[in-house]
Amino acid sequence: MTTESPRWFTSSYSDNGGNCVEVAANLIATSGVVPVRDSKDPNGPVLNFPTPSFASFITSIKAGEFGTL
Repeated sequence: MTTESPRWFTSSYSDNGGNCVEVAANLIATSGVVPVRDSKDPNGPVLNFPTPSFASFITSIKAGEFGTL
């Protein structure tokens, strides 16, 4: 188990409109998860995605599989 704290960041593509998610990629190697949270509620719930699932999600986004939102 790791005691490392998440280091949160938002995408450089974020337009700072308030509808962002934050990701803590620093826990991938030590925990095998990618924590994700709502940037508007930093004390709210955190979803921990297994690294392979998160990587597949990002690959699908880049490939345009979800269309435009």
